[in-house]
Amino acid sequence: MRSLSDSKEIMPEHPEKMIDRTSVTLPEKGSVADSVVIIPTYNERENIAAIIDAVQALPVPFDIIIVDDASPDGTAAIVREKQAQYPDRIYLHERSGKLGLGTAYIEGFRIALKNPSHKYIFEMDADFSHNPSDLTRLREVCADGDADMAVGSRYVSGVNVVNWPMGRVLMSYFASKYVRAITGLKIHDTTAGFVCYRREVLETIPLDSIRFKGYAFQIEMKLTAKNCGFKIQEVPIIFVNRILGTSKMSSSIFGEAMLGVIRLRLDSLFRKFPQKKQS
Repeated sequence: MRSLSDSKEIMPEHPEKMIDRTSVTLPEKGSVADSVVIIPTYNERENIAAIIDAVQALPVPFDIIIVDDASPDGTAAIVREKQAQYPDRIYLHERSGKLGLGTAYIEGFRIALKNPSHKYIFEMDADFSHNPSDLTRLREVCADGDADMAVGSRYVSGVNVVNWPMGRVLMSYFASKYVRAITGLKIHDTTAGFVCYRREVLETIPLDSIRFKGYAFQIEMKLTAKNCGFKIQEVPIIFVNRILGTSKMSSSIFGEAMLGVIRLRLDSLFRKFPQKKQS
């Protein structure tokens, strides 16, 4: 393995804050897989080995980028064992602490874009709330269809959520309704975190300008992609609440989203966005 310092690629979590960067452990030879899934982790030792195995068992080759926020439970050590098991497939980016979901994905995007083979770049949770087998369905929509961004949606065909408390289901469902009303997004699941991007989307979006870190990060990425002229398509999935480990969702993250969408809407009215290149 070799280490790569990314000190020049510092992204503000918010305009007034700068994040801490550490190092990335990359496969020695590099991969030629055209798909890569980014999985942020914090205390996921109970899930991480199984989720890596499940992704590697898919019929389509996937690279995996694990962005670990200094998990005290030893998640990163398990990932290093998996790197030995799956040579040239697993990237490990270890950060110095909990720096936010949004910054984890932004750093993961940058790592993914370093490999020119990566045409399809995914977001996915580590806890099996997103079924790894659905990765190929999202990929198909972007690879074989005309979508630039595929969203694994809990709400496009009803409410497909298993083992969530009713209060949380209602909060999530009506949050998406609220976001649609404020932003004009024609997406049923605006806070979804199971996403496939064509490479061109992440090359076009000014990643340094993405400011939010939780629910609002997911909304901001979708709204920015739309404002850049990209087509977003929802794919129905069944979302299953985690069985092992502890949820990282908090009321403060949810509150950030509800207030943040107003700011996002106002910004979108006065800001000029780079546009999708016409083929």
